Amino acid sequence: MTKVKKVKVKSSVIKVFKFIGILLCVFVIAFLFYRHEINTITKIGYSEQSSNYILFHNLKKYIQSVGENKTLDAAFSSEYYKFEYLEKYRDIKYVDHKHLIKNINTLIEKGYSISNINMIFAHGNDDDVSAFAKRDKVKYLEEFYSVPYAKLRNYDRYIAYSDETGEDDEETVLIVNLDLDKEDYTDYTDVTEFSFDMLVNKHRKLSEDFVPNDLVEIEKPYSSSNELYTNKVVLNAFIEMYNAAKNEGYGLVINSAYRSYEDQVELCDTYAKLYGEDYVRRYVASPGFSEHQTGLGLDIGSTSVSIFANSKEYVWMQDNAYKYGFIMRYPKKYIPYTGINNEPWHYRYVGVKIATYMHENNISFEEYYATFLDD
Repeated sequence: MTKVKKVKVKSSVIKVFKFIGILLCVFVIAFLFYRHEINTITKIGYSEQSSNYILFHNLKKYIQSVGENKTLDAAFSSEYYKFEYLEKYRDIKYVDHKHLIKNINTLIEKGYSISNINMIFAHGNDDDVSAFAKRDKVKYLEEFYSVPYAKLRNYDRYIAYSDETGEDDEETVLIVNLDLDKEDYTDYTDVTEFSFDMLVNKHRKLSEDFVPNDLVEIEKPYSSSNELYTNKVVLNAFIEMYNAAKNEGYGLVINSAYRSYEDQVELCDTYAKLYGEDYVRRYVASPGFSEHQTGLGLDIGSTSVSIFANSKEYVWMQDNAYKYGFIMRYPKKYIPYTGINNEPWHYRYVGVKIATYMHENNISFEEYYATFLDD
């Protein structure tokens, strides 16, 4: 029978293993403690990167007292973070901007208050704020940017228009945002997407190849002639309105609807030959700037009289068109905003929600667009 030899381990080696074991235990305990602390912070709402900064700069108790704060989270993770601005970061509303912390620092250094900085970020995107931060501190910030839909990038135009006209701040913001401080048909915005709340006017242009969605032919008795087209939703809304009016003894008819870019060119040429270029400039929309090209505008007439403004149908439409999503697009009182002379026959489909709001608040579509739809 073979004897097994016992291997004796030197005491020095045992000590080494014990030391390594102790180190491993210490490391594991430290790591578990570290992860516990990090998890405590991340659960509040901070990123892993920010949590590391918070933990190693002894800010855990501060963060626990503050709670989740996205601006602080962005600051702790940013190369532009400055400890002396800690309290200011906390009070600035977070926006998802690439250069958020860098711009905050610049605005603080230029002497803007926290409320000013919040106002600046609320009215511009990252590019707007970055450009604004480069300029000297402005004097008239609260005046214009107390208007909810004011745009940071329009500051100089607000100043110029206000100085020139003496208009109040809100009217100035409205006019400039609608580009009404610019000459008609120049420096316009291209409109490319069809929607029921799209705005086309002398400052917002459709391309030559723009065609609205879902065009359908308007059949008689709803139209006064053949080959008139409009959007399918618009036609259905008109038919509903037509039937309601008919039930009350009124007769409505569509005299004009969708016109293509080429149709508008031909129309302008025809009127120029008949009445002259000056007439066209004053009364006919240039190609691409006509609302008829959207497929949402209708010229509506009466079956009882030739002049719609003198008809009982006109009165009925004033009181009822909004219920079906239609607005009288160019009333005389809105000429300063539409730039179009009174057209009592021209109605535009915008949907019941918008039409009802406009009816109840007596505003033009331009005002509604600038207030609620423009970005």
